[in-house]
Amino acid sequence: MQFTDLVHSIRHLDTSLRKGVSSVANCALTVRNWVIGAWILEFEQDGADRAAYGERLVPDLAENLALPGLGASSLWACRQFFVQYPGILQTLSGESLARTPQLLPILQTLSGESSQTPIVSLAHLRDLVAVRAAADGSARPGFALPPERLLQSLSFSHFVELMKLDDPLKRVFYEIEAIRGAWTVRALKRQIGSLLFERTGLSTDKEKLTRLAHESSEALRPVDIIRDPYIFEFLGLTPAEALREKDLENALIDHLQAFLLELGHGFCFEARQKKIRIGTTDYFIDLVFYHRRLKCHVLIDLKAEPFTHANAGQLNTYLSYYRKHQISEGDRPPVGLLLCTDKDHALAEYALGGMDERLFISTYRLELPGKSQLEAFLRAEAKRLGF
Repeated sequence: MQFTDLVHSIRHLDTSLRKGVSSVANCALTVRNWVIGAWILEFEQDGADRAAYGERLVPDLAENLALPGLGASSLWACRQFFVQYPGILQTLSGESLARTPQLLPILQTLSGESSQTPIVSLAHLRDLVAVRAAADGSARPGFALPPERLLQSLSFSHFVELMKLDDPLKRVFYEIEAIRGAWTVRALKRQIGSLLFERTGLSTDKEKLTRLAHESSEALRPVDIIRDPYIFEFLGLTPAEALREKDLENALIDHLQAFLLELGHGFCFEARQKKIRIGTTDYFIDLVFYHRRLKCHVLIDLKAEPFTHANAGQLNTYLSYYRKHQISEGDRPPVGLLLCTDKDHALAEYALGGMDERLFISTYRLELPGKSQLEAFLRAEAKRLGF
């Protein structure tokens, strides 16, 4: 393979795919990019004049192609796409083509049925995929989504975001959820940025968490906005450094923007150490927020210790005071959130018995969970969804 062969082949593949088609399907463009990535990798390894290009291969290729949508960054993504998704080859089988006729020009180019002799045949592509699978098999999860399902549901822009994830397990998780929720690329980026994968692995109500991630409507109940656990990794604290509640509060305020993102959409900071007088005694509420969707105050009490029943009684007292003295016209009753390092679920259930149903107990962690815990969850989730 000469460099000029590589340029001409990619140009011919692009032209034959677009010819006579007013709007090329996403899946066809995605497979085209996969084939281009395979060709680039093959040229890097066995191109006759590859030494003349070296690290300049992709920039020079983009310059010589001068095709819309195939700049240097896109060509790099094509190469990475082939490496991370070798299973896309399955879509070039006869059975798959019968369901996806948009791919026929690609197969004709690879098989030599078109006017362009293939620089890398379909048979050689199979060999390349086999080599990649053998090399990367240990790094891949023990399950994967059918390639056809991926191509039918996700655009190449989705794959570009997914390829930024180093962990194969994490990629499979977001593939599953993006397909379930018909996420746009923007929605996918937002969910990755909010650490949905890590949260779901930790959550005590995984179905609720993934369900809410797919809902576009506003949450109407307090239970829909409370997470368990909360992850305060952004504080950079060790457990020993977060022994005092005052220190934890100071760190959260110092990182207020990250804290608001962790709490979720709709929280507005109002006060810290909010002073209230009950009888002849002054009390101080650690943090007070207003939730603009729920139209109510959210009182947060921080504890650098496991949950005790006395904690619930104290926060319930604050809620009763706020309900009587701090509600303005149009406000709903306040919500209480007790954040502690750990909780006994049985104790929490009995401690909250008879109390306000708008009082919640959540744990917080200073670091993300281990990979084994996340892997166990993902396998169960994939099985439950039938993938």
